[in-house]
Amino acid sequence: MIVEPRHSAEDAGQRRRVAVLGGTGFLGRPICRALVDQGHTVIAVARTARDVGPGVAVRALDLAAADVDEITAVLRDLDPDVVINAAGGMWGLTDAQMLAVNVTLVERLIEAAGRLPGRVRVIQLGSVHEYGLVPVDTSMPEALPPAPVMPYGEFKLRCTTAVAEAHRQGLIEGVTLRVGNVIGAGQPGHSLLGVVAGRLRAAQRAGERARLELAPLGSRRDFVGLSDVVAAVLLAATRPAAAGHVINIGRGEATSARDMVHLLIDVSEVPTDLVEADPTGPAETSWQRLDVGLAAEVLGWSPSEDLHTEMKQLWEHAGAEVPA
Repeated sequence: MIVEPRHSAEDAGQRRRVAVLGGTGFLGRPICRALVDQGHTVIAVARTARDVGPGVAVRALDLAAADVDEITAVLRDLDPDVVINAAGGMWGLTDAQMLAVNVTLVERLIEAAGRLPGRVRVIQLGSVHEYGLVPVDTSMPEALPPAPVMPYGEFKLRCTTAVAEAHRQGLIEGVTLRVGNVIGAGQPGHSLLGVVAGRLRAAQRAGERARLELAPLGSRRDFVGLSDVVAAVLLAATRPAAAGHVINIGRGEATSARDMVHLLIDVSEVPTDLVEADPTGPAETSWQRLDVGLAAEVLGWSPSEDLHTEMKQLWEHAGAEVPA
């Protein structure tokens, strides 16, 4: 059964009721705040009710443990036009935990959203890791057949596939944003830059020179600023043309992890000795660069020019990590 959408091309500028799953976390919190700033009605759904800021209501629900009936009841009560799934995760989780907070959650969300009287737009935050890796100097367009090389990428790909199929069946208006490696305030402590920021902050507080002993940092990835990702999510929530698409969100550049670590050290101004392990494996297995042309075409979105401001905000917020 195909359900009619709750909004159309004619009301693209209207205010919406938006439920943000994982709304107290690294991605969810700034998304909620930006939605409120645009005049939308926003409800953050998270395992623990935490203050997100003025204008954001918070609903406590353990999404990883909730069954379809529980999620359905919450969605019926919240009555959203748009559901943004900023829940999930990879850092510090086992494969079983990643499966629960990514695939199982999304499958239950889709079933619950499909029970609602109007067709809700569901925005899934996917990952560049769904593509796997490509040869050096090549880009990853949305048409590239995904070939994930790690469980997280496989789980995220299953989510993307589920959202696309539900959209095809008319159960939801599905949109997946395949996001690069995000940098910004509240960086999770288990991520590379989160670990580095934590060690730099510890050295600063102790009045000592920092010593960082890290794995090889030659891998080149598409790093994208948190504020750019938030801007893309807001456009995906309101642009009618986004429905049914998988859209890359990155900077369209491959930057080495080494450069990102050095940028963080420079921003922190903490004297640091960086010791990097010798590289292993061929360079062809360490490259990711997103093609972001479709984001410009469908969303009217483009990334900012540099990551210095985002890295500065990461450093300023280091030590104040917010769990999802």
